[in-house]
Amino acid sequence: MRAHEHTASMLDWWSAVGVQTVDLAVRRHDATMIWHRDVAPSKLPLAWARAENARRADLYIRPARGHSWPLVLLDDLPSATAQAIARKYDALVVHTSPQGGCHVWLRCSTALDELQRRNAQRWLAQRVPADPASTSGEHLGRLAGFKNFKRGGVWVNVLRSSLGIRPWIPQLDATIARRSSHLPPTTTSSSNTDTSASGREWGWICGLLESGCDPDDLFFKLVEHARPRRGSDAERYARRTLDRALARTLPSRGPRSARS
Repeated sequence: MRAHEHTASMLDWWSAVGVQTVDLAVRRHDATMIWHRDVAPSKLPLAWARAENARRADLYIRPARGHSWPLVLLDDLPSATAQAIARKYDALVVHTSPQGGCHVWLRCSTALDELQRRNAQRWLAQRVPADPASTSGEHLGRLAGFKNFKRGGVWVNVLRSSLGIRPWIPQLDATIARRSSHLPPTTTSSSNTDTSASGREWGWICGLLESGCDPDDLFFKLVEHARPRRGSDAERYARRTLDRALARTLPSRGPRSARS
């Protein structure tokens, strides 16, 4: 298949399983993020996206936030494992790079909200060799048919897709449905602990870096979280916060694992 056919194959499969709107993220070479949110797949500005990719921007996509979708993401799977899943369940396998392996978009038997997707992904990541750091429920994946400049400009391609086999049935019990927060709630404290929004974000980012999470993923998450409060300054704030946190935590983190 040609590049545009890989893109169409991915978007057509998403539409077939019920994904009606998506979020497209373009990360330029200077780390600037440009978003197209809650857009129908047929309305995505793909010609513009290809021009951005030609200028070394990376392309990411996810089912649009704020909705329930019958789809969960598994990240960094070996190709053989990813294709085995697609032989057993309805799934889309996207090869992101030789180092990063595959994304698997797994069709579910029921639509899940973001919290349920997160917990389902965490449950699955304990049972297959998927990246546990990519289980937020709103994680971005690579858009097929574009080059991955994080990995030297290799093509991101649809490796396999299946539909009509069977969906995966989420374990909708306390393991999947229990509530926990991405960020700790704001609390009143008489100590010197900074309980402001930026203070909580600082502690959150430092903790995730120390646990081995990928800085690029954390940048996306911090921009998303801070944008309602900081508006157009969110990306500068996120980059500055992340750079300071990296300077603080990097000596103790050791080598970074391979990521897509």
